[in-house]
Amino acid sequence: MRHLYLGLAIVGAIVPYLFFGTYIQQHGFALSGFVQALFANGAAGGFSADLLISSAVFWTYMFRQRGGPKPWLFIALNLAIGLSCALPAYLYASMRRAEPKGARLASVG
Repeated sequence: MRHLYLGLAIVGAIVPYLFFGTYIQQHGFALSGFVQALFANGAAGGFSADLLISSAVFWTYMFRQRGGPKPWLFIALNLAIGLSCALPAYLYASMRRAEPKGARLASVG
């Protein structure tokens, strides 16, 4: 399962940037225009609001989790790439952290 999360984190990093790259090529890099496009119509606004709320829930969960990975890297991933990368990366790191040290070494070799 851990490897699935890693793969999903990689896909979650690549796919959004394919869309972001297309947008930037067509409209340039202007943050105000990008934010305006996020809420250009009801469908885009609904997806954007859903993503913002889901990100807030994810951040809250990370800060309340005891013994889990430190949240700052995953917040940076969430802000720079998106939840589609940050959440599976966090789950990967959580599972990896929970593994016994010997099991981690055995899976490498």
